[in-house]
Amino acid sequence: MTTAEQTRQRILDAATEEFATHGIAGARVDRIAKRSGMSKPMIYAYYGAKDQLFDAVFHAHVIANGDRVPFTAAELPEYAARLYDDYLADPALARLVLWKRLERESTGYLYPSLEDHDVRHIQDIEAEQRAGSIRPDLDPADIWSLLISTAATWAQASMTVVATSADAPEVHQRRRTALAATIRDGLCTG
Repeated sequence: MTTAEQTRQRILDAATEEFATHGIAGARVDRIAKRSGMSKPMIYAYYGAKDQLFDAVFHAHVIANGDRVPFTAAELPEYAARLYDDYLADPALARLVLWKRLERESTGYLYPSLEDHDVRHIQDIEAEQRAGSIRPDLDPADIWSLLISTAATWAQASMTVVATSADAPEVHQRRRTALAATIRDGLCTG
């Protein structure tokens, strides 16, 4: 990794913590500079305005999630369990999603410019519906939304309990099992 790449990553890491904690409006570039060890002008030189820095942080986490948890429509229950593990490993992801929903995209599609990503997943779901492994009576886009939302049951946006790495291993396994069973029984056939 080059020095420029290391600098960019230090800024992104500091900005991730700042935005996940304080949101877009509450985040301060001064704190990002202090946490990253960079000057404010350096941050602006690399990322432009604070909004552009948030976009870079958000994009990095959303894309990283997709890379870490590859989607396979033929394995919806297993995918939900893997998403649970990823949300547990990257708690900033759900918080960034929440802040974006609260401060930028209060309705509609949350990931402008990433529509193709979801279109491919929806097409994969349609193919599995035709193959008979996913319920054909539900719209593929609704299946995708239900899958993601169900997998995030214990993520940072939870209305009940937020999972942490401090939870006992058997609790995590119980939740993974519950997710897989819910998806299998609710979205899959047979």
